[in-house]
Amino acid sequence: MKNNELRKLTDAELLKKIDECKEELFNLRFSQATGSLEKPARIKELRKLVARAKTILRERELSNN
Repeated sequence: MKNNELRKLTDAELLKKIDECKEELFNLRFSQATGSLEKPARIKELRKLVARAKTILRERELSNN
């Protein structure tokens, strides 16, 4: 998901997206520990997506003040 797609989402949708990504990250880390991870690059991708979403939320928070 790209930045402009994330910016179109509402705050509630962004929080939901963050929760979904964190849950998937947990499952991927568990798969990695058991040795059955198919795409290790997905972990890095999800971590960056969570960071981008949190950054957008923070920008909105600061612009409202």
